[in-house]
Amino acid sequence: MRQSIGAVSLLVRDYDEAISFYTAKLGFEVVEDTPLGGGKRWVLLKPAGSSEARLLLAKAKTEEEIASVGHQAGGRVFLFLHTDDFERDFGKMTRLGVRFREEPRYESYGTVAVFEDLYGNKWDLLMPAPGA
Repeated sequence: MRQSIGAVSLLVRDYDEAISFYTAKLGFEVVEDTPLGGGKRWVLLKPAGSSEARLLLAKAKTEEEIASVGHQAGGRVFLFLHTDDFERDFGKMTRLGVRFREEPRYESYGTVAVFEDLYGNKWDLLMPAPGA
């Protein structure tokens, strides 16, 4: 049996501002952007060169959803963006104004630094160590 995670739903305030951040600042690609009626859209993004899991942008509608934008993981790192060149991506993201919460650090599992998306969700930029 083979299974994989196809997408992770990410609550956003606005589809277009989220698409702009993820494509312009993180280099993600729009896989699909299909109107579903009533202002709802099916928006899938993926990191450049990725064939794995995607982000499904979900526009927050209810008060509970709106309050959860940027806090989906209760203040912990929520998502992990793997890279094959940490210095390249860290430098580019920093130049583009992505807010890193720490300086890069070197762990047994790889090179990592925590950054925030436009809503405050915490991500790891991670270049896994060889064999990790």
